[in-house]
Amino acid sequence: MTQTATATTTEVGPTAPKWQGLALSVVRVVVSFLFLCHGLQKMGLFDKPAVPFATWPGWYAGVIETVGSLLILAGLFTRPVAVLLSGTMAYAYFVVHQPDALLPLQNKGETAALYSWIFLLFAVVGPGTYALDTLLRRRRKS
Repeated sequence: MTQTATATTTEVGPTAPKWQGLALSVVRVVVSFLFLCHGLQKMGLFDKPAVPFATWPGWYAGVIETVGSLLILAGLFTRPVAVLLSGTMAYAYFVVHQPDALLPLQNKGETAALYSWIFLLFAVVGPGTYALDTLLRRRRKS
């Protein structure tokens, strides 16, 4: 008796519905834009004072968030950058928010928790159809 392989891949591939790659790309762009605003806020934009230059961890987190969100927005190095951003937000949640209270609604850490999980999702499933990573992968195959 032979078994046939089923399409159980976690990456959006040729067996996935066409809309799935598009939807993932749209979510990636929206989330990365919102996260870019989060990082730029630490740099002094949006009527908030900048985190002082080279202070740990705030200024470095702002740089990681700004550069990382631009890379995710373009879909370039999506998986490794998403792991880094997920870890950054997990750190923010557990070090900054969690000591204030147990639950995210109590400690105002919902955003950090959501970003951490969303970026972990991008690390696992990839950037979607419309991304530089996808374009570069297709060019290498041809």
